[in-house]
Amino acid sequence: MDGSLKGLEVLVIEDEPLLRLEIVDFLESRELEVIAAGDLSEAVNCLEGRTYDLILADVNLPDGSSMDLLRSGTLSANIGVIIMTADGGVDIAVEAMRLGAGDYLSKPFDPEELALVIHRLIRSRKQERIATHHRKQASVEGGFYFGEAMTEMKAKLELILEADERLEHKLPPILLQGETGTGKSSIARWIHQNGPRADKPFVEINCAALPETLAESELFGHEKGSFTDAKSDRLGLFEAADGGTLFLDEIGSLSSGIQAKILTAIELHEIRRVGGRKSIAIDARLIVASLEDLPTAVQAGRFREDLYHRLDLLCLTMPPLRERKADIEALAEFFLTSLRERYRAPDVVLSPLGVRYLKAYEWPGNLRELSHELERGIIFSGGKALDLGETAASGSTAVNEEAGNASMRHPTWSVPDEGFDLQTAMKALENELIEETLEAVDGNISAAARRLGVPRDYLRYRLER
Repeated sequence: MDGSLKGLEVLVIEDEPLLRLEIVDFLESRELEVIAAGDLSEAVNCLEGRTYDLILADVNLPDGSSMDLLRSGTLSANIGVIIMTADGGVDIAVEAMRLGAGDYLSKPFDPEELALVIHRLIRSRKQERIATHHRKQASVEGGFYFGEAMTEMKAKLELILEADERLEHKLPPILLQGETGTGKSSIARWIHQNGPRADKPFVEINCAALPETLAESELFGHEKGSFTDAKSDRLGLFEAADGGTLFLDEIGSLSSGIQAKILTAIELHEIRRVGGRKSIAIDARLIVASLEDLPTAVQAGRFREDLYHRLDLLCLTMPPLRERKADIEALAEFFLTSLRERYRAPDVVLSPLGVRYLKAYEWPGNLRELSHELERGIIFSGGKALDLGETAASGSTAVNEEAGNASMRHPTWSVPDEGFDLQTAMKALENELIEETLEAVDGNISAAARRLGVPRDYLRYRLER
């Protein structure tokens, strides 16, 4: 057994004194905390007011069967139960598993066999916790296109992965910063999939979506009875990600108290469940992301300075899409590859007009907005070439030849002698056009976006500005 099981609390129920002593000595030599009981009555007393990570129970006891513990329904579903039996064979094992046991051992057995069974059971519990979490989470995209604009970041990531290979354990945290939609989640998954922990769990949680009252329990787990709705023990996501990667998106939304517990997890590589009395060793690579600039949040008192400095060791800032214009056509093709397969539209391509639109637009929603615009284009294109925002509606003034050739300024206007600020004038003209279009469609944003030949997200962005 390795350090990942250090500190687990185990109840051993065995009536044979010598075997009981042998099991207890073996587990304690591996730094597990062990309580022993010689019969069913003593075991019930040991269970009162105390929780365990594991129970090792002989089937036949002087005053009954340990199967009665499983039938009673008093054991938490999060307690791993291993049944030990000298007779009954497969039938006993099947019945025990049906009642909730996680595994079984046939007596006599070698202590090292016991170690393997415990490892297998703990690993199974973590996988179940991850599966439960994933059922609540939307699927995320694991691929990422780097391109020329990301050359420097790609080089830094490769150096981080090389260091990870050398370290193996207790990998330093990574901080990802950048605007919404720039691909922080995808980069986190890319780091995991290309690193030495690719075959281990990747657990992702959006901290901004966690209610304050549940955040601590979700991240660190809780013990039965630690609060009103804690009807059983629960593994936290730090434990579930043990050996793998835990990605905390929008970490700045967490309270100062939870930030302090995260700092402890980083520095000591251990956590404590809500209501728990013991520390649990964990080795999860932590990747965190923040939309808000964390130094600014530290100055404003919204983020702990000590945690920020711990996270700032490996800090990467995702560039916005408007700074990646050289890559935008290739990025669009990267997204189209999966979208064509998803919508069974293998012949859809970008038109020259669509490419021009990609390069001219500022993309305030970044990669997420680009992906959504392409997906909308495939849906509404009818399998044709994608013109995107410029041909979102047949009456769009952006591509209507007659309207495109007509001048929109008053014929009596001329450039003033003193000159003017072109950028300010263009923004004012754009605002006037938006206002007039919205008035013409009775304030309908979708209809206005179609007439102007821009995505709805862009129009909302301009209105907010």
